[in-house]
Amino acid sequence: MLGGLKKMIKGWLDIQEAPNTTIHINENLNFDTNCIKNEIWMRGDPNELEQLYKNLFTNDAMFWGAVPKIKMRKIHLGLPHIIVETLTSIVIRDMNDIKLKTRQDEFDKILKDNDFKDVIEEAVLKALYLGDGAFKITFDRSISDYPLVEFYGASDVDLRYTRGRLKETVFKTKYTHDKRNYMLYETYGYGYIKNRLIRLPEEKEVPLDTIPETANILDYKFAGYDEDNKGNQIARGQFCMAIPFKIFKSTKWKNRGRSVFDSKEGAFDSVDEAFSQWMDAVRASRSTKYIPENLLPRDPRTGKILKPNDFDNRFIDLKPDGSENGKNEIKLVQPAIPSENYIQSYITALDACLQGLISPSTLGIDVKKLDNAEAQREKEKVTLYTRNKIIEALQKCIPLFVNNIMKAYDTYNGKALSEDIEVTVEFGEYANPSFEATVETVSKAKTGGIMSIEASVDELYGDSKDDDWKAKEIQRLKEEQGITEMEEPTIENVETENTDDEVEQDDNYN
Repeated sequence: MLGGLKKMIKGWLDIQEAPNTTIHINENLNFDTNCIKNEIWMRGDPNELEQLYKNLFTNDAMFWGAVPKIKMRKIHLGLPHIIVETLTSIVIRDMNDIKLKTRQDEFDKILKDNDFKDVIEEAVLKALYLGDGAFKITFDRSISDYPLVEFYGASDVDLRYTRGRLKETVFKTKYTHDKRNYMLYETYGYGYIKNRLIRLPEEKEVPLDTIPETANILDYKFAGYDEDNKGNQIARGQFCMAIPFKIFKSTKWKNRGRSVFDSKEGAFDSVDEAFSQWMDAVRASRSTKYIPENLLPRDPRTGKILKPNDFDNRFIDLKPDGSENGKNEIKLVQPAIPSENYIQSYITALDACLQGLISPSTLGIDVKKLDNAEAQREKEKVTLYTRNKIIEALQKCIPLFVNNIMKAYDTYNGKALSEDIEVTVEFGEYANPSFEATVETVSKAKTGGIMSIEASVDELYGDSKDDDWKAKEIQRLKEEQGITEMEEPTIENVETENTDDEVEQDDNYN
């Protein structure tokens, strides 16, 4: 009945269903070109930015791609580079130790040999501005007896997925030999490493010994991997010597990471334009001297009029005033600069650049000079959210990476594969309130009866003091406050005491 009623109403209203519509959108950049664009922003060279936008983009509405008819100085603030460097610094600076439940001494030697913290710093840096990348584990006895750890950025890595699972990681390395270019493709899968050398630009595969840099590279099978004569996999290896790393997920390229520069390109362009216009107005608003011809500065040796320039000798030549009441005098004109308008446009563009990414106070930018300390800490929450996202990605990737390093080390030395080791990555705290503010808060809670001595000591000192020091401090505080601890009597002691009391009462009775 209800279905019939719907059909009747539909027929009565004469509703026509919308036809299927196909929308064709042409991408301006692919993933590799987008990585190049982000790398140019990270490098922060204004000449490179201008060349990039004039070559890649036909839209001259962008500040860096426009060719103004009047001569204008284009200034790049370097904000993208500063953002990525600062975010990386506040994460790596607070990374304390990587602790393994077993084999800690062995891993410490590998960690020291590779300067592991620098590798992690490079990984975070490149993942932020390129989108993702991958760690690579290799061995070279001529360099070290331990595994060698490297990180390749997104522009040098291809990730191959099957049904949403990572199958292979391909590392790309470019070589030049005898004025010809070659590209080495190293395919890292679970239990195998396969290599191909391609000659550019023909894209023709050539033997690995064509160039000396790849002559000694071999393919490897390990950790239980097996394949048939046609190269089809029969048995999957137990681990892979390549570990991808990304912080944000891309909504444009499936299974790839997203750069913090993506979707911020227009904002970075706008803030450079606002600042450049401001500085151009400052230059154009310098004071101008109107000097009659007979008062112009002249060369004392030749008597010729000195040529004006843009900085230390700017003037405009006037004809002498020959009227009856005329005066030949120098006039100085200083145009007014609408600084407030330029400041507001600059701050608006700057907010768009930092929105959802990092706080201005983290970068040392004080756009509002009346903020108190509490307001500054509130602003730091934006930075804290981004920092937590980076730490979550590291805490997910590093344990897997460490276990694969140890398994690769065992395999290389002919040992049996070890079980997965429990790995803990410790990070310090960020943007904490001052010690004085913490003391005040803890004191109020302690006085109000809602916090014990143990909890107050732990809250005050956190990870800055070890457990033994905290226990001694708790004991000192209790002794100073006259708090003593008595041992709780056992059942045997209670029964003995009761028996003694009964005997004493009987003796008294007798």
